[in-house]
Amino acid sequence: MATYELKGSASLTGRSGKKHKEARIGRNFGILSIFGFSCTLLGTWEGLLGTFIGPLKNGGSGGTVYAFIFGWVGTAAIFVVLSELTSMAPTAGGQYHWAAMLAPIKYQKFLSYMTGWWAVLGWQTALASSAFLTGTMIQGALILGNSLYNSLPWHGTFIVWATLLCALLVNVVSGKLLPRIETVLLVVHVLGFFGIMIPLTYMSDHKSKEEVFLQFQNGGGFNSQGLSWLVGMTSCAFGFAGGDAAVHMSEEVANASIVIPRALMLSVLVNGCLGFGMLVAVLFCVGNLESALHSRTGYPFMEIFHEATGSLSGSLFMCSIVLVIYCCSLMGLLAAASRQLWSFSRDKGVPGWQWWNQVSSSRGLPIYSIILTVVISGTLALINVGSSVALNDVVSMAVSGLYLSYLMVSILLLYRRVKGNISQYNESEDDVVNVPGAKLVWGSFHCSGIWGTMINVFAIIYIIIVVFFSFWPSEMHPSVDSMNWSVLGIGGSSILAVVYYLAHARHIYRGPVRELSI
Repeated sequence: MATYELKGSASLTGRSGKKHKEARIGRNFGILSIFGFSCTLLGTWEGLLGTFIGPLKNGGSGGTVYAFIFGWVGTAAIFVVLSELTSMAPTAGGQYHWAAMLAPIKYQKFLSYMTGWWAVLGWQTALASSAFLTGTMIQGALILGNSLYNSLPWHGTFIVWATLLCALLVNVVSGKLLPRIETVLLVVHVLGFFGIMIPLTYMSDHKSKEEVFLQFQNGGGFNSQGLSWLVGMTSCAFGFAGGDAAVHMSEEVANASIVIPRALMLSVLVNGCLGFGMLVAVLFCVGNLESALHSRTGYPFMEIFHEATGSLSGSLFMCSIVLVIYCCSLMGLLAAASRQLWSFSRDKGVPGWQWWNQVSSSRGLPIYSIILTVVISGTLALINVGSSVALNDVVSMAVSGLYLSYLMVSILLLYRRVKGNISQYNESEDDVVNVPGAKLVWGSFHCSGIWGTMINVFAIIYIIIVVFFSFWPSEMHPSVDSMNWSVLGIGGSSILAVVYYLAHARHIYRGPVRELSI
């Protein structure tokens, strides 16, 4: 069994018993910058504006409100679980490290490996889908601003590539400035909310409370309104996806076992409040709902802004606030996605791990992982040339991939919690805790007793609902073009991962063997 040196040691003791040095990522994030990182990456009110066409179509105005509340409560339960685990073991590996830490010895390696694959897949597709939303939103703003503009799908792909290139340059050239950028972006995230909310609510005509809270719609033609609501609800889940972003930056945060849980819980509180406020305001200010849903920009919120203000320049200014935040958020998304890939690569979990696990000694950054992540997102953006609907399935893959990794660790934590295998404190003199094969001790953040168990159970139920319905199409009898093929993407990727594991990875992958960032 390998030993671990904690509290920032750069030397590692492997199975050969030899200590070696490796280049490490610097700890550049503090409490404010990592809170800004977590809060803006979650970006709930901005994310809802980009994706709430789903709950509006399947759920209506009232359904969207209650879908958001359900998603907010469910996400808060997930964040409690993630905060407990981060407090126990703050590491860039996140979910796959915790799976190895919590799983029975017999299944430890395989469950950790699959969790790592789902997390990597989820983060890679999350960046790709966010880049796609950003690029097509910019294209939508061009359509809104110029009625003569003839938009073509490949235009959107080129814009996606441009936004990814900007994110790459910031991460590689100005990587050490990223914490400061995230702090500034936190201010923009909050001020931008009021920059849109005030003119929207002041200048528009308002619907009645009955129309907002009691009006439902079954645009997909499902057998019941409840089923339609569940299908639309998954778009709200995307607005809360990526809650583990700060976790994957743990090795760049000082005192991570305390700082990261605080950042996670504060981010879900702040984003939930801002998201709910923006959602209700937009629904009260919707003019012609059908016109918004079928806006030629592709995004209902742009049409809502235009109808509310009656001013093209004013609506474009409000749209630009959203676009700036989306573009800047790609910087943090790229950082989180590349760190997840880098962490899994250093434990030999992916093909080509020898390249992707390298850290630049001069910059202290996983350059190759960052570049590969951009290449993957840029390649997926090519799908838009053939079908924008097909690329929308990438959004579903992001939700299902991330939430499957949450599901694994939530179930394993509940298993350990019920069995009473986690101590309240370290009773021995051995400082090596919360690593695979060692004893388990709760960290500083812990929801104890029956409340902790209930929250854990509710998180599991919520995740199962989200994952299941993320694979559903948006209408009852879909055509080949409108079918949701994300289940094929997730299922196919999982099968390939198992094949790679059986053929090669089981011989070299031993689970997370790295120091913790306590």
